[in-house]
Amino acid sequence: MMELSTLSVIVISMFALFLLGLPIFAALAGAAVAGLFYGGNLPLSVIHNSLFEGLNIFPLLAIPCFVIAGTLMEHGNITQQIVDVVKQLAGRSYGGLGITTILACTFFAAISGSGPGTVAAVGTLLIPSMVRNGYSHTYAAAAASSGGTIGILIPPSNPMIIYAILGNLSVTAMFTAGFMPGFTVAAAMAFTAWLVAKRQGFRGDATATFNLKFFGLSVFKAAPALATPFIILGSIYSGMATPVEASVVAILWALLVGGIVNRVLRPIHLYKALLAGVNVCGAVLLIVGTSTLFGKLLTFEEAPQQLTELVLAVSSDPTVVLLMIIGVLIILGMFMETLSTIIILVPVLMPVLHQLGINPIHFGIILVVTNEMALLTPPLGVNLFVASSIAGVSIERVALGVLPYLAALLICILLFTLMPGYVMWLPRLLNMA
Repeated sequence: MMELSTLSVIVISMFALFLLGLPIFAALAGAAVAGLFYGGNLPLSVIHNSLFEGLNIFPLLAIPCFVIAGTLMEHGNITQQIVDVVKQLAGRSYGGLGITTILACTFFAAISGSGPGTVAAVGTLLIPSMVRNGYSHTYAAAAASSGGTIGILIPPSNPMIIYAILGNLSVTAMFTAGFMPGFTVAAAMAFTAWLVAKRQGFRGDATATFNLKFFGLSVFKAAPALATPFIILGSIYSGMATPVEASVVAILWALLVGGIVNRVLRPIHLYKALLAGVNVCGAVLLIVGTSTLFGKLLTFEEAPQQLTELVLAVSSDPTVVLLMIIGVLIILGMFMETLSTIIILVPVLMPVLHQLGINPIHFGIILVVTNEMALLTPPLGVNLFVASSIAGVSIERVALGVLPYLAALLICILLFTLMPGYVMWLPRLLNMA
């Protein structure tokens, strides 16, 4: 009888624990411990050492802080002011409110860094508005859930922070690389919203007339809200703050605008924001800690080298390899949460990228955009669940409604894959890549 290798035991244990329905962190920890006991080549002290090493990563602080800031801005009427301004630009055209939703999600994405958080913040305001103006519940939910995917691409982005940490890359460089693809995806989404609305006969909001004077007054009134992303990102790119420090600036600005300028923040809102930050922080730290242990064992068992050899045996063409990885990511995205996918795959794939000469920043953008599809693909599709609950429509109908948006996303992924210079133009211009 053939004896299993330690690497085989680790991989089999992980998938078995996944199938049993254990959380991601428990499956990773269980598989790592099984490998340690089976192989016996490493001391058990590697467990607590790796867990502490995974938790003791300073840039991770930015994630809960951005979540807290986004929640405060939602309750502080900042999201509503952004929507009011954007609605005047596109409100009357075919699918005007759908396009408004996409644009508002794009703007809010520069604040929150979270896909589901963007859907919740913008969708709560615009899904009921679309339904009142004659749009179908399915269209409204599909537009909001699709627009929400931009939340993980346009900086600040929680998945980008995790990827940069795991790949030993600059968080600022990753943020910089996200702008061009982010606006491209937003344009593709807005065009899709217009196209679907025109085919289904959904017009805009008849009350959303454009008047230059009124628009100017709206912009002036919403100036503190509209300045939010510029203050957050400006503090990073001016060199005045690191991404972690900028996340704290975002919280202070949200408190200032929501509490003093708009005068709507209450202690209960601060409590909800802190609770949201703690929930996200706890989930991320659990996964990152256990994945550090899991990744250390994979490295010790030479899994990256074996994967590199396997991939190169199929093809040594970087484009072909990227397309293969994209296919795997799309399938995994149906069953695994975005951060989990990144945390598990990046340590294994990074040696493959270096071997083939693929720029890790370019790959990071492809990884994040492909994971945007994961937010819209059932059975996991987190954005679908958030939008369907707001719109009061079944997951199945929303899943059908997002198919055109998935097609648009796939075209964008192929564009970014085949044209790396397009993705890397801004980082190279700023000497960050």
